[in-house]
Amino acid sequence: MKAKRQKRILELIEEKSIETQEQLLLELQSCGYKSTQATISRDIKELRIIKRPDGFGGYRYSVSQSSDGEKFDNRFRIIFRQCVTSRDYAQNLVVIKTMPGLAAAAGANIDALHMPSVVGTLSGDDTLLVIMRDTEAAIDFCEEIGKMLE
Repeated sequence: MKAKRQKRILELIEEKSIETQEQLLLELQSCGYKSTQATISRDIKELRIIKRPDGFGGYRYSVSQSSDGEKFDNRFRIIFRQCVTSRDYAQNLVVIKTMPGLAAAAGANIDALHMPSVVGTLSGDDTLLVIMRDTEAAIDFCEEIGKMLE
């Protein structure tokens, strides 16, 4: 339920000019989600949603992204460039090969991003399994990793 709610939150802030947590809560409730302001507040923090100027003198919620508009921050990129040797996907599963002993570090970095499209990670010594919500998310994730490795 949390993942669906968070996905809907991201959709709502893209579709509408949401200015307050109360407004977001009302929009969610109109979509059939039962929630509280405290839950919305936690979701906003986990999803890294920030307020940005809306161009009309007010502010609206927006997904926080790095200055170059990409999904991952520099720390994440550096760690991945240094430890990832390859990646591939099969349906909603992404397999990332790393240098020996570094799969757990790569997995911890992915977990720290709190990405709604990531269900979870499982790491061994040099292999990391990332379970995505669907095949499209796995494809997108592999493409982003590929960009980081270039």
